[in-house]
Amino acid sequence: MSELTHSRIEAALAGYIDPYLESDLISAGCVRDIRVDAGVIEVDIHLDYPSEFLKDGIAQMLQVALENLDGCTSARVNISWEVQAHKSQNNLEAITGVKNIIAIASGKGGVGKSTTAVNLAIALAKDGARVGLLDADIYGPSQGIMLGVEDGTRPETEDNRWFIPIEAHGIKSMSMAYLVTESTPMVWRGPMVSGALMQILTQTKWGELDYLLIDMPPGTGDIQLTLSQKFPVSGAVIVTTPQDIALADAKKGIEMFNKVNIPVLGLVENMSIHICSQCGHAEHIFGEHGADTLAERYETNVLGSLPLSKFIREKADEGTPVVAEDDCCEVSMMYRHTARRLAVALAGKETSGAIPDIQISED
Repeated sequence: MSELTHSRIEAALAGYIDPYLESDLISAGCVRDIRVDAGVIEVDIHLDYPSEFLKDGIAQMLQVALENLDGCTSARVNISWEVQAHKSQNNLEAITGVKNIIAIASGKGGVGKSTTAVNLAIALAKDGARVGLLDADIYGPSQGIMLGVEDGTRPETEDNRWFIPIEAHGIKSMSMAYLVTESTPMVWRGPMVSGALMQILTQTKWGELDYLLIDMPPGTGDIQLTLSQKFPVSGAVIVTTPQDIALADAKKGIEMFNKVNIPVLGLVENMSIHICSQCGHAEHIFGEHGADTLAERYETNVLGSLPLSKFIREKADEGTPVVAEDDCCEVSMMYRHTARRLAVALAGKETSGAIPDIQISED
């Protein structure tokens, strides 16, 4: 009978490649301890991204691999996970209890940014993370509708100072839509909008969150600058379509976040393909490979590609986003894969110090 050495056990564990880390767990530094006692193997593994949905399946695969080793009578694999805090600007004060702020942004409107943001938030929560979603589109807030929050719902307050976020589909949410009526237009100038964002962010009692996703308004204006200069944003995700016009505006978003030292964690290519519900014909209506080319240029990744889908639109309009409606259907799994890649991309980022001053020149 062969001896159960650590090298043989590590070789068996290395046979599993984590699809999100794109590495075996040994190389990724996830194996914390290996214990062997009279043919019984016990392994402790720690992951840096939300893995509640995945950990039992991973443990079972690794257990089978270990029990196939000559000399092993039984094996046990313990998997834990925890989301660490990441700050791209160390000189900015964090929001109490919030580990990571992630901006979901786009260079232009109409690319599905808000739909992407809400589904990513729910996807992260489905994997066990504590998630908040802030609708920072002061002029056109839409997250209340997508989350199915009834018009006229108002957040409760505490000590006449704190808003209590409204919970829906497993996430905490806050939006200007909860503070005004559906038909009230926000006729505000830039400083008023920035002030409203700061008030909602700092006066909402978020509690303990692994991620606070911020659904940004389109463009590179006052709210984007306020967020980057006043709050320790951990990273940004740029949502685009393959269309050349959308990609041109997405470049501006990437450049802006680069200038203010906020890492771009990756791109989400929305409406990448349309599949006919009648005949099954697949067609790239808005073009092909645009996000891949842009990601390569800026040395980032495409976190996911989502189809142009009537089902996605219908569920958002009904107030039950697709990941909440059926978290294991094909399109929901696309969002869940994207959310996991986002979490892994953030876990791999190092803090980068102070935010630079923004100076405007004529060149």
